[in-house]
Amino acid sequence: MVYSRMQRGMTLGVRAAVLDGQGRVFLVRHTYVPGWYLPGGGVETGETALEALARELDEEGHIHLDASPELQGLYWNREISRRDHIAFFLVRHYTQAQPRLPDHEIAEAGFFPLDALPEETTQATRRRLDEVAGRRQPDGLW
Repeated sequence: MVYSRMQRGMTLGVRAAVLDGQGRVFLVRHTYVPGWYLPGGGVETGETALEALARELDEEGHIHLDASPELQGLYWNREISRRDHIAFFLVRHYTQAQPRLPDHEIAEAGFFPLDALPEETTQATRRRLDEVAGRRQPDGLW
């Protein structure tokens, strides 16, 4: 059943709330869209969701998983398309090789306190972080 859905064009993305020991979350600001986002991206052909997450965390934050992330839920991203879904993970055990410096894709990246997010943090990012903090119940919509 999953295979037939993929044939019809269902897409899967991954995003993660990477939390440090001080209760801060890692966010990125891209050069090509406004706002601050949880790191993540699309799952490529031949790649598992966990492989995609590891790749995206490395690319967007030089973050390497030290333990398996916790799957928080699967969400329908209806603002993108009728077939776009996102697997949302919680990452607590990781190593950051070095700070992420700006380049052609990432304008800024860093850790922010959950109660002091940048003003331009997207609503979807805020909803996911409210779920992680126990202030909101997941509703399945990104």
